[in-house]
Formats: sequence, structure tokens, C-alpha cells
Amino acid sequence: MSNATASNVMLITGPSPGGTAPPKPTMREVFDAEEEGLVRFAYGLMGRRELAEEIVQEGFLALFENYGEVENPRAWLYRAIRNKALNEIRKRKREVLDETAAENQDDEREAPDEVLGRLEAAGQLQLLIADLAHRDGELVRLKYYEGLDYKEIAQRTKMSVGNVGYRLHHVLKGLADGLRKVGVEGRLG
Repeated sequence: MSNATASNVMLITGPSPGGTAPPKPTMREVFDAEEEGLVRFAYGLMGRRELAEEIVQEGFLALFENYGEVENPRAWLYRAIRNKALNEIRKRKREVLDETAAENQDDEREAPDEVLGRLEAAGQLQLLIADLAHRDGELVRLKYYEGLDYKEIAQRTKMSVGNVGYRLHHVLKGLADGLRKVGVEGRLG
């Protein structure tokens, strides 16, 4: 096993059971081993590549500032990226709320509490989607953000068309259950 591969294995697996902890990797080793995976992780949460790259860059800057106190850089980065992505989703939810409130100020057909309820439901849905397993989040993104049909999704994900439909059905059912648990009901109850 090469030194680079051994370093990547140590970054991923941590100390061996009953053994001593491997030496802490350098920032460069952490970046080389984790950057691509972190961008994919952030992209799965955010759905936009440029935003994912920006969040990962912020995560590495934060790691650099706190590197002396961090014992497990990989775990710390994934937690930091997840938190930054969720904060960004919440921030965008507030921005959408502000914009929608301004747009609807002149529109008396819809009550403000209905607008707020709808935006809150959308924000809750985004948080639930962010918590999905990577594969399930990717299916939702491909279907509802990119507008692909089951056949196109199957080609991209190397899954069968039937499996795409099955997974999406169960993911959507789980999202609906999650929304109900936080008090968000559909229009028909």
C-alpha cells in the first residue's frame, strides 16, 4: 500500500482497534483525501454545485482556524459542512419569506398566515430532504429539481427504472410522514 493510500485509509478509518492513534494528517493530506467527497456531500444537501464548493471552501477555512483543537478532521469537516449547508438553507428560506411577503403585500387574495405556512412547509421540506441518505436525496433532486423522468434517472444512477420508481415512492412517503410529524399537512388535510 502506498503512503498516500495509507494516509487516506487512516483519514477514513481512524485509529486501529486497540492500537495507537495514527499521526494526525496534515491539512494538505486532509484536503487531498476529503475535498471531492465533501463537495459531493454538500451538493447533495444544496443541489447547486457552486454553492456546494463555496460551503466546502468555508469548511476548510474553519478547519484551518481550529486545526489545533480538532482530533478527527474528517468527522469535523463533514459535521461543519452539514451545519453550514443547513444554515444556508435556513438563510435562503428567510430571504424567500422576505421576498414573498413583499410581493404579496399588494395581493390581498392570500392571507399572510397562508403564505407563511406555505413557506414554512417548504423550508421544513428542504430540511427533510437535506437529511435524506445521499442516494435518496439525489433521486429527489434529479426528479424534482432537474425534471428528469424515471428512465433518465435510471441511466444517471445506474438503477433500474422500476427501482427508481420504488425508491422515489418510498422517499416521498417518508417525506410526507416527516412533514406530518412536524405539523405540516397537505391542502386536503
